Amino acid sequence: MPAPARLVTLRVLRALRGRGGDLASVLERERRSLPDARDRALVTEIAIGAVRWRAALDHVIAWAGERRIDEFDAAVLDILRISAFQLLHLDRVPAAAAVDDAVDLCRLEGHPRAAGAVNAILRRISRERARLPMPGPEEPLAYLSVTWSHPQWLAARWIARLGIEHAVSWVRFNNAPAPLTLRANTLRTSRDALAAALLSAGVATHPCRFAPDGLIIDSGQPLETPLAREGLFLAQDEASQLVGVFAAPAAAGRVLDACAAPGGKAVQFASAAGPRGFVVAGDVRPRRVHLLRETLVAARADRTAIVRHDLLDGLPFGPVFDCVVVDAPCSSLGTIRRDPDIRWTREPGDLAWFAGRQLRMITTASRGVRPGGYLVYATCSSEPEENDEVVDAFLAGTPEFSLEPPAQDPALPACGVAECLDARGCLRTTPHQHGLEAFFAARLRRRS
Repeated sequence: MPAPARLVTLRVLRALRGRGGDLASVLERERRSLPDARDRALVTEIAIGAVRWRAALDHVIAWAGERRIDEFDAAVLDILRISAFQLLHLDRVPAAAAVDDAVDLCRLEGHPRAAGAVNAILRRISRERARLPMPGPEEPLAYLSVTWSHPQWLAARWIARLGIEHAVSWVRFNNAPAPLTLRANTLRTSRDALAAALLSAGVATHPCRFAPDGLIIDSGQPLETPLAREGLFLAQDEASQLVGVFAAPAAAGRVLDACAAPGGKAVQFASAAGPRGFVVAGDVRPRRVHLLRETLVAARADRTAIVRHDLLDGLPFGPVFDCVVVDAPCSSLGTIRRDPDIRWTREPGDLAWFAGRQLRMITTASRGVRPGGYLVYATCSSEPEENDEVVDAFLAGTPEFSLEPPAQDPALPACGVAECLDARGCLRTTPHQHGLEAFFAARLRRRS
């Protein structure tokens, strides 16, 4: 009988293949059947690894099986992927156990005739693991798309835009495990006080390089401590935290966070606006509005209100806000390190589709900005079509707004945001420059 962790991992890959959700949600759902925390951790490691390294694994499987990858049955290919990942990336997993379980999985899944071929393919991969025929740097596109397992269309874009050296740095970053990053809820505590409290609970941390309220976990499980239920921190990527700092709403200001779920930035804005400010946080889908409400309640962000609205249909407010933030739905290609399945679900045509919606959303949201106020547009995309090109198109059609570099804000030089501004004064984090996911944000001032 195959190990329970491998059975569950196979279910995860099957659900992804059947469009059963994104990797994070499928993992959360499928791991519930495993009572052992070590099995749950192994499922996570194997599933993420098999998805992250899919192109490289497929290249090796096709070579070892001496056939094209599209000639394999989909269920058998899932078994081969999770097994090949263990052989090539998990030294602590005995090769014989991985191979034997793969054979048992074939029989259990109703493919007994494939068991012999699976056994032979995996044993060849195990024998030849030090001499696998992978493309090298002399073949730049194949090196990024096969050896470093990224879609060929995306690899080609990055090579053309960044050059091969930075593109290689980017894909290496994407394939490395992401640390758990927290942001101290400054409505309740400070970063230093949070670090001390976590240390007392057995969790070691160090400060983020750029985000002034961020902590990176070195060891321990902060989400399993009593502190996690006290609203003292939120799990939030460092680059995402920087968008909240970059927006920098003034004390006593009125802020609209128009695409607010899951709510981390709304809590940031509530802290910045202070006891005399007010934050309206909105989103469109009921599940995300529920998640948003849970976040704000847990953080004790009292000076906030929640609305359900759709920026594609209009804005239920007039021009009354000092600051409107649109953290727009996007391709999320800047977050491949944390969400490895995104690389395989996006297509080149998606960029124009997202950009069209983003322009509509930012245009609608701008109607809520009072004269003299400003709009912040942000994405977690790496691609210019969703970033600079959306901003430029908005400015061309909305002459009362202008791009305003926030360099004159006296609060910014004291924190790491100033190090992440580009020549236009936009926030732009990248793996090769900052060691962060690729996020973008622009501040747009309304003159009249």
